[in-house]
Parts: sequence; structure tokens; C-alpha cells
Amino acid sequence: MIHPSRFHSPWWARNPHVQTIMAKYLHRTRINYRRERLELPDGDFVDLAWALPETDKRRPLVLLFHGLEGCVESHYAKGMMAALHRQGWQPVLMHFRGCSGEPNRYLQAYHSGAIEDPHYVLALLRDRYPERPMAAIGYSLGGNMLVNYLAEHPRNPLSAAVVISAPLQLAACADRINRGFSRCYQRYLLGRMKFNWQQRLRRHPHHQWQGKLDRIRSLREFDDKITAPVHGFRDAEDYYRRCSGLYKLPNISTPTLVIHAADDPFMNDAVIPDASELPPAVTYELSRTGGHVGFMQGPPWRPRYWLEQRVPQWLAEQWPPYQEKT
Repeated sequence: MIHPSRFHSPWWARNPHVQTIMAKYLHRTRINYRRERLELPDGDFVDLAWALPETDKRRPLVLLFHGLEGCVESHYAKGMMAALHRQGWQPVLMHFRGCSGEPNRYLQAYHSGAIEDPHYVLALLRDRYPERPMAAIGYSLGGNMLVNYLAEHPRNPLSAAVVISAPLQLAACADRINRGFSRCYQRYLLGRMKFNWQQRLRRHPHHQWQGKLDRIRSLREFDDKITAPVHGFRDAEDYYRRCSGLYKLPNISTPTLVIHAADDPFMNDAVIPDASELPPAVTYELSRTGGHVGFMQGPPWRPRYWLEQRVPQWLAEQWPPYQEKT
């Protein structure tokens, strides 16, 4: 079932671009964290960021997955980690390969359907903390990836999951971000992606993809020429078809909250599922406004970030013994 969201934009932030852009610049949250490097079975690595001070190991643990080219310093990640920490829970963010400030060892990095590394990390955390309640939060690309994971691993260690502003229909989102003002977001993301790709290529100077970056002008082109062939897809369309989370929502059995704004400038209505196809485990909350990972309320000189209220509230409902900080 699709539920109307309780989020309402204030007068000064009803425009989706204001919500999307200003959320980054108005957010002033700081967190302390420690890094942990995990060696992966294939010989590469990922870095975790654990919020400090670390909580009692009996308290819930929440693993965060950032969006495209994000990291622990992304405003939404810092804000949510601080909000979760105030609940007495333990937030930890998993950087996708190459996103922690150091190029990964292999050309293969991450994409919207790359669930192998999160699967390994979650299994490792479950082994470390067998009795600890665990949840996951995925933003944007990380949210679509989380939907893929939940659908393909129904017997997972998570007791709850949250998916925020996820591009659940990848082809439609690639088209949308290549139109109008949204091309500004595309230009920014593409610049970051090209830079990180160049860093990886320094370890592989004779690779066949060397020299192709200058001709790429859109995210779809990048996915067609780089993401798809490097990760075993035929082309961008094959990648989009196989990894779009929209078609996998019916297979989710883990209690999952999906939050989406209809005016998200990264996507269009194609990402909104048919209510009749949603399983009982999925709660889908749709707001008319909110932009892409924005959801700001309050006055501009003291904005409040609604996600940092709604997500801990919903998680607490899944964990009745942990609703109050102890």
C-alpha cells in the first residue's frame, strides 16, 4: 500500500531544487567516527565508518549505504548517523569500493545492483554480534542496491530496512537527469565519477577503457561505456533492466520503509510502484514535495531534517524494547 507522507515543505523550500541543493549547504551536523578496513574475499577492500563513542554492544546496529559518489562526509549520512546515535543505537556506514578516499584495487567498483559487498559485510557483522538487532538504510543508489539485496536474500540478518529517494527504475532516471535543470546534477556527478575512474585507471594504465572518458557526456553514456562492460552487463539497458529495484519490491519479506518525493528532480513517476504489487512487508510513503534526499522543514535559518525524525521513529516501532534510550 502507498501511504501519503506526513512531510510538508515550508514556504521557502517548496521548490525541489531548493530542497535538493540547500539541504547540503544548510546542514551543519558533525560526527566523530573511526575507520575500519575490511578485506574482501576477492582481494579488494571496503572501509567502514563507526560513529563514536561506540554504544553498548547489546544496542541496535544500523548500517548505512550512501548514494552515488557519496561517503561518510555526505550531509545526509552525517545527519542520520547523529540522529541514530542520539537514540543510543550504533550507526556504521559502509563505503562502496573507491568511495572512502582511496582507489580500490580492481577496476570493478560498485553499481546499483552490486550486492556482494553489502552481503559480505552484513554477514560479518551478524557473526560479530549474533544477538544484536540490525537494520540498514540506503540512500539513492544505495537504496536501490538495498532493494536488490533484500529481494535476493530474503533470509538476511536485518530486522528492518529503510530506502530513501531510490532510483528504482534506472532507465527512466537516466533519462530524467539528462533533461532541464537536472543536467546540473548530472554534470556534478559525472565529474566525480570520471575523476574516481581516472584514479582507478592509474593502477591499470593499459586497460581498454583508458581514454574514453572525455567523450562521455551523460550518466547513461557512462553506464553504457564503463559501468556495464566492467561489471559484466551487455550494455546500459541490460544493466538497468537487471538492477532496477522497482521490479523486485514484491519479493521483499523484511519490514521495509520506502520514502520518496514525487518532485524528486533525479527521477519521474516511473519509479513509483503499483500499490497492488507491494508486499505486506513494504511500507511506501510518498510526499508531494521534498526533492532528492532533502525533506527540510522549519525556517531557513534553523532548518529541520524530517528524515532524521521519521526514520528513527519508524525503526523504534520495529524494535519496541529499544524505543527509549537506556
